[in-house]
Amino acid sequence: MTTAFSVPEAAPDKALRREMRRRAIAAREALDAQVRHSSTQALCRALDALLARLHPQVLAFCWPYRGEADLTDWIAGWLAAAPDRVAALPVVQASQAPLAFSRWVPGDPMRPDAFGIPVPAKFQPLDPDLLLVPLNAFDDKGFRLGYGGGFFDRTLAARAGLVRTVGVGFELGRVESILPEAHDRPLDWIVTERGTFGPFSGG
Repeated sequence: MTTAFSVPEAAPDKALRREMRRRAIAAREALDAQVRHSSTQALCRALDALLARLHPQVLAFCWPYRGEADLTDWIAGWLAAAPDRVAALPVVQASQAPLAFSRWVPGDPMRPDAFGIPVPAKFQPLDPDLLLVPLNAFDDKGFRLGYGGGFFDRTLAARAGLVRTVGVGFELGRVESILPEAHDRPLDWIVTERGTFGPFSGG
């Protein structure tokens, strides 16, 4: 499968990973609004098909950040389709701790967190059974690069075997390899505007 961009092979791994992250975010932020919209719609259709197989009850997602696919309307529709469904957003509680998750209902009051990302104003803890994880750069083995803070790395390690994971992002972030480190864990599936890929880790 072809990659969206390449990086110089001579750089050390950490520098390569930083460059992959930088290029993926820059390309995503530069997307034409109509392309972003149509790609998001295609991504959501693929999510519909995957979730019809997985049947999650408590679904965690991330508020869109730096040009990521905006899933808020899709999540609202998913909630409206069945009364027993629940959605959650991640909440940073400490800089070196795993993420916590708080219930989200469309229209609920929100507040900005330390990074300026909206989170529920009232914290209502939940344990999701499926987690939609944003992708910057990602590869064909299910590995991803986040923003470098390690929040999802710690969260996935803490919840290993307890939550299924689906990476969501645009194809422009696909690379040959993110050069995974020892702590990196593959996601169960990846969903882009081209469809669903995986499972990678027995999900």
